[in-house]
Amino acid sequence: MLYFIPAWYLDHEWKENEQMWHIRRMRSETDDTVKQIQLFQRNDVCGYKILLLSHTPNLRHFLHRQGVFRAPYWSVFDAIQEVQRSRQTLLSFHNLNWPKNIEFIYSPFAVIAMLRGEKYAQIEFGEYGNPIQVNLYVGGQIKRKNVYDDRGFLSCTVVYENGKKAYEQYLSEEGTWKLCLFADGHAAVNPRSAHYRIPAKETAEGAFREIPFRKNRYASVEEVIGEVFAAYLANTEQTDVFCVALHHLHSALLEQCLGGRKKIISIFGDRVSLAGDTDAVRLLEDAGCIVTDSEDNLGMVERHPALRDRKKTSIPPYDTRIDSGISMQLHVQKILVPVDHLTAEQLEDTVKVLAEYMEQNTDARVHLFTRNAAYNRETVILEQVGKMLEKNGFPSAWARKESAGRFENLLEEEERMPVLFTVEQCLNELSVNKCVREQRILLDLADAPDLFLQILCVSLGIPQLLRAPNRYMVPGKNGSLVRDPSEVKEKLAYYLENLTHWNRAMIHSYELGKKHTADSLIHQWKEVINSVEYDKGAAAGNS
Repeated sequence: MLYFIPAWYLDHEWKENEQMWHIRRMRSETDDTVKQIQLFQRNDVCGYKILLLSHTPNLRHFLHRQGVFRAPYWSVFDAIQEVQRSRQTLLSFHNLNWPKNIEFIYSPFAVIAMLRGEKYAQIEFGEYGNPIQVNLYVGGQIKRKNVYDDRGFLSCTVVYENGKKAYEQYLSEEGTWKLCLFADGHAAVNPRSAHYRIPAKETAEGAFREIPFRKNRYASVEEVIGEVFAAYLANTEQTDVFCVALHHLHSALLEQCLGGRKKIISIFGDRVSLAGDTDAVRLLEDAGCIVTDSEDNLGMVERHPALRDRKKTSIPPYDTRIDSGISMQLHVQKILVPVDHLTAEQLEDTVKVLAEYMEQNTDARVHLFTRNAAYNRETVILEQVGKMLEKNGFPSAWARKESAGRFENLLEEEERMPVLFTVEQCLNELSVNKCVREQRILLDLADAPDLFLQILCVSLGIPQLLRAPNRYMVPGKNGSLVRDPSEVKEKLAYYLENLTHWNRAMIHSYELGKKHTADSLIHQWKEVINSVEYDKGAAAGNS
């Protein structure tokens, strides 16, 4: 059996990252574990289960969003709270126990409950329209926050004193509090219900056994989680493999609980830095294999002196799929330029050469790509680029929103100032995919290019201009190297002004994409799992 231990946390807390529907999601929910589960479930690679260490009352909604609703899982907090329900249940806030004469006011974002002219409660909803949280007020100040499980019961209640959190209680389905966490960090178990529920081993499916907590008071919730998780691990086999998403929050706990067990440690994006993180390093030292999402993270592992002898490989979380974009159907040639990891100096140099190039190629347009979800991100980028254009002798109005400029309505169409620089603010995979399908070429001058953008470019046959070659860009095949911004104009002209060169790059992209299909990723994962499970030599791609 393969067990996935994800890093689905809210910042530095043992909680899910669910949020109200009207709050903009500031980061993508998709990570290495999500993509691994999608790959394993859709291709029936092997038996697996997700092990959750955090409080996840809206897990079913999350799994549905990721397309893995049927994925099997076990939760530490479900065990603590003795939750037996597995299916989602429709919960209406009208069915909650409200005082008489309560009045509901429906705002565009939430429902406000008024009692005798004062705000009594505010009901918040999730992305699916389900009530996920009810805040209760006394004298205009928050007094309690109730968090509801998508299976139809009150899962957690947070009590406030003078506007500050005093403690929070985790409840059973019947409303009995099981675990209480205090503001100073310590935890207490209800002495009248001092046990948790673990699946019984070697018995009929659905059978459980109750295990008493070892203590009534714990120094931290992490200590409670560790005790319950260790009890569950006692039911697993020594041959089982654990695929752990490396995260600073659970590194120490898992290093203790999984010591000596067969482990694959997954490193994704910029989620962790090994510098000074001794807990993460110790966990990695005990790993059967370290799997990174990119060659850059693989290099980070290789450079660490304590990890040089560990088995390691890089397996991308995304697969390539041959597809065709629509850039050839557009009358303009869109140049995609990621800007999040460029310094101000690099951005200015890039803007300058792009502006010079667009003077000679009037069909070219620059699309500045950002994953930053801040509300004013588009305005900030356009203002910054506008100042850079003006500084270098170009019209600042080249960088603006399409609707900006009152004078546009007063001029004839042919006299309007063209918009040459626009911003593509994308966060989820769907919006990124839609954006890239319209691009003619990718210009990524960051030290570490955006992995997902590269894979989409390979899938769509889009040439890439990068500072260094990697597995998704072979110079002279599906792209070229740009070691200095002064080379940008020549490289752009090569692909944008000669359709033969662009078509050749497209063909090479499709050929390269055949090496990174889902079947290829499955083969690599099977090699890693077999290497860890049976301790056979080096893992796939071992450096």
